[in-house]
Amino acid sequence: MAPLPLSRSKENIIKNIPLFKMYANETDVEAVTKVIRRQSFWATGEEINQFEQELAKFVGRKYAVVFNSGTSALHTMLLAFEIKTNDEVIVPSFTFVATANAPFFIGAKPVFADIEGDTYGLDVQSVKQKITNKTKAIMPIHYGGCACSHLVELKELAEQKGLLFFEDAAQSLGAKIDNTNVGTFGDAAMFSFCQDKMITTGEGGVIVTDNKDSYEEMKLIVSHGRADDKNYFNSTSLGDYIRLGYNFRMPSMNAALGLAQLRKITDVIRKRQKNAKEYSQLLKENPQIKTPELPKRFFHVYQKYTINVENKRDELQKHLSQNHIVTKAYFGTPVHLTNFYRSTFKYKEGMLPITEQKARKVLSIPMFPSLTKEEITYVAEKILEFIK
Repeated sequence: MAPLPLSRSKENIIKNIPLFKMYANETDVEAVTKVIRRQSFWATGEEINQFEQELAKFVGRKYAVVFNSGTSALHTMLLAFEIKTNDEVIVPSFTFVATANAPFFIGAKPVFADIEGDTYGLDVQSVKQKITNKTKAIMPIHYGGCACSHLVELKELAEQKGLLFFEDAAQSLGAKIDNTNVGTFGDAAMFSFCQDKMITTGEGGVIVTDNKDSYEEMKLIVSHGRADDKNYFNSTSLGDYIRLGYNFRMPSMNAALGLAQLRKITDVIRKRQKNAKEYSQLLKENPQIKTPELPKRFFHVYQKYTINVENKRDELQKHLSQNHIVTKAYFGTPVHLTNFYRSTFKYKEGMLPITEQKARKVLSIPMFPSLTKEEITYVAEKILEFIK
């Protein structure tokens, strides 16, 4: 059923609907302000450990290490699990470029496998074809707030082949399959706290794992490889440096913000799911649009609301832009077709047919907790207006 047309007064009011908007209230302001006002430990405050502990508990893992970005977290995860030069890591091309870049950082090679068309996750049959004697890990992503639909099969394949299994869950904190949290299926998982994610620290990321040895390696890598159980900025000890490390630390202010954000994630998820339901009710009956409809066993948290547009996706995007609605085609250019990967590996169109097909059709429309019903109706109306 098409949405009811907006009155002219409402259409005049609804302008410049962003793709996303951070969800914040006074608890976030107070948390950050508290750190600033104490005038100490802006870099290694108690908020770091507290954030790590609450994240590990929320996801259901034993250990968590926070980082200044999700990219730093991915880099560290591969180092801590001893991915080496010339090893291969199977990844999707339908992802943010950091997923593929992370193996490059340590001299390994990202190997692209194709995706399935429902959740845009790695396709298990394609992954099987990409495994060689150099393969050391498989790393699917969970796109837009939904678990990869072949996740269990991919985990079983990794176990059969003796491979590491990592989850790039950057976009999907809180997502589940059969009441089991994303982030608990692999040897380790990464979540991002960039500004458009489920919770945000501005920039930031975390690795969660049950592997104590790898956790201890991550704690070294995140801060220059320094072995010292004392706070560097509150001790006369200089510590010792026992491996190559980096300055990947998350500042205390960011961790304080993350804590405040994490404590309202249930409300964030509820609001996103409500908004997604309203979008789907307005759009799902149009045959030109595929909305994100999933089996009941999947708990989708809708970090993105992505539709598939059968025809003229780019023209629709332009139409929405002209009506002051921001959209983005995540991921309209798959990683293997970016200039760097084309020039480095001579990749060409046709190597990943499902990935390339979906990349031409996907369009993410505005989705955030404070999105109003009037804004949702307006966006849906403008989409259907174009399609008619």
